[in-house]
Order: sequence, then C-alpha cells, then structure tokens
Amino acid sequence: VMACKPCPCRGLSPEEHLERWEWMLDGTYGEGEAVVRVKTDLTHPNPAVRDWPALRIIDPEKHPHPRPEVREKGYRVWPLYNFACGIDDHLMAISHIIRGKEHLVNEMRQRYLYAHLGWRYPEAIHYGRLKITGAILSKSKIVAGVQKGLYTGYDDVRLATLRALRRRGIMPEAIKRLMLDIGPKAADITISWENLYAINRKVIDPVANRYFFVWDPVRLTVLGCPKEMYVAELPLHPDRPDRGLRRLEVACQGGVAKLLVSGPDAASMEPGQLVRLIGLFNVEVLEVSEHEVKAQFHSEPHHIAREGKAPFIHWLPVESNIEVEVLRPDGSVTGLGEPGLAREGVGSLVQLVRYGFGRIDAVGEGFARICYAHD
Repeated sequence: VMACKPCPCRGLSPEEHLERWEWMLDGTYGEGEAVVRVKTDLTHPNPAVRDWPALRIIDPEKHPHPRPEVREKGYRVWPLYNFACGIDDHLMAISHIIRGKEHLVNEMRQRYLYAHLGWRYPEAIHYGRLKITGAILSKSKIVAGVQKGLYTGYDDVRLATLRALRRRGIMPEAIKRLMLDIGPKAADITISWENLYAINRKVIDPVANRYFFVWDPVRLTVLGCPKEMYVAELPLHPDRPDRGLRRLEVACQGGVAKLLVSGPDAASMEPGQLVRLIGLFNVEVLEVSEHEVKAQFHSEPHHIAREGKAPFIHWLPVESNIEVEVLRPDGSVTGLGEPGLAREGVGSLVQLVRYGFGRIDAVGEGFARICYAHD
C-alpha cells in the first residue's frame, strides 16, 4: 500500500474473497494472518487512505473478551474504528458528524465505504483544538495529576475541566455563548480566560447577591463618632429590591467605632485622606500602621465623599462575622465575611464586593468556602 502497489489478494474474485472470509470466521486463519480491507485508490496522495483495514482477527483464547456473554459466543473477527463508526453512523441515521480536525482522514476513508454500499455520507464538520492561555487541557496530564495527588479531583479549581468551571461558577450559558462566538473552525484557536470571564460576568451579575469580604483584615478605629449606633442597610442586589437588605450594625462606645478593612485598602491609606466606608460614613485618616488605622469621623452623606473624590471601600464590624475561605486557581485566600454568606445555599452565586464573583462551595456554622470565578 505504501508503495502504491496492490497486494496479491486484491485482484481475486468475489467468490475467492468470500471463501477466505469464511476461513477468517472458522479459525482457518489465525491472528495476524488475514484482514479485510476496503478497496480505495492506491494512488491516493495519503497512504493512510489506500485500501485501509476494516476488520481483523483477534484470538479469543489469547485475548478473551472481558464480558462473559460476549466471550461465550467465541467471536474471532472484530471491526476496526473506521468500519465500526461508519456502519454505526448509517444504522443510527446520523445526519451530521461534528468532530475534531484530526478525523479529516477518517472522513476520506469512510466515504469509500459509503460509496461501495451506495449510502449517502452525513454532513461532516471538523473543528480545531480550543486552547485556553495557561490552562492544562491534556486529558492524560490531568488524569496523571489527579492520580498523583497534585489535584484534589477533576473539579480542582486550578483545572479547566467542565467540572472545575462549574464549581467556580462559570455557567453553561457563558460557555455556550463563547462557543457560538468562536464557531466551528478547522484552525486551532487560543483564547484567554478574560474572553470567558467577560461573558460569564454578564450572565451571573443579574443573579449574584452582594456581600462584604475582608481579607488580610486590619483594624480601623474611628474617633469622634457623634452617634452611639450606626446601621448600614445595603441591598442584597442593587437591581433586585425584592430580595431585601443586608443589615450591618456598628456600636460606638465613647464616640469610638471599631471596624475591619482589608489589608490592601489599609496599606493604601495616607494621613489626611478622606475615605468613604460604603453605606456607613466618611472618615479622615489620622495614622496608618501595619496592624491598625486610626481615623476621625468626618461626615455621613456619601455625596461629600463623591465631591472629595474619596475612595469607597468595604468594611465589616469587628463582631458577628464568619470565617471565609476563597479557593482561587492561584491559591486560597482567607478572611472574614458577612454572616449572610453562610445562609446562602451551596451552589449559590455571589459577588464579594470589590473582590470578585464566586460560587458557594461549602457552608457551616460560622464558615463559608467560596470558589472564585473572576472579578
């Protein structure tokens, strides 16, 4: 075949071929002594298409079938991939075949089979490999990583498997929209995570409840508070008033309020700076140290912060919070969150304000674990 020359059997009569076929079935021929080939074109430019093998002998005694009910029948001749798939597609009335471009040669082979049998070949669409920047998509590498304990499972958030994406809150609708945008192309395509995140953000933003999450918490002490109690009532979702409000209370003793802010926010503060605590009040920074920020109460109206171009930051009271762990592809982050997070059901989508979207992975008494999706 490789030399474009016919084998001695190619020109035999149909009767002779049928007799030899019976010899394959009854054991006259042993394993490796005969095959059935589909006659094609020996001058075809691709050697893999020339008279390709369709059925072969497998000795049932040397290689017994794993299923007893099949083993009892003593089958000796078995179809190879292209023959089996081609026949199955016809018997199941397949109208469209959608598969990777590595099967283009298989289409060429199977078309010869269909021509011999007088069948119409299905519509075939071939697509290239889809790659995601920085993601491991090799099944063998993923399986090996799971078996070696490098990954916690096929839904490890560091992977790009469908199970991992679902665990992180990447919705099927987002994946579908991305696939429709890309379309079936024969060329290999590489996309960035941001392509998928941008679509998913539009899908989950309308449904994700909002909560505060403070990571690397730093104490914020506010002096000169004129009230004994401040209550921040914040919407669970800014566009869904029917979902109600989150209520965060801050008690002031002797005019002093104690709160928690995220470490990165604390590190960015400077003495004299005006800062807005979202939904609460405005403060003027007095001192900044590694473990504490001291500030002076400034005012309540948020328009003052707007006019002063003050940063708006999230915060938490020092009490009644829950522990939160956020699982990210680049590692886990721990901190504190609103108690409402623990009341969200597993699988719920949430937005951690100024941090990102995620999916509730586990909840417990005073604890929530969230799989990070994207910002």
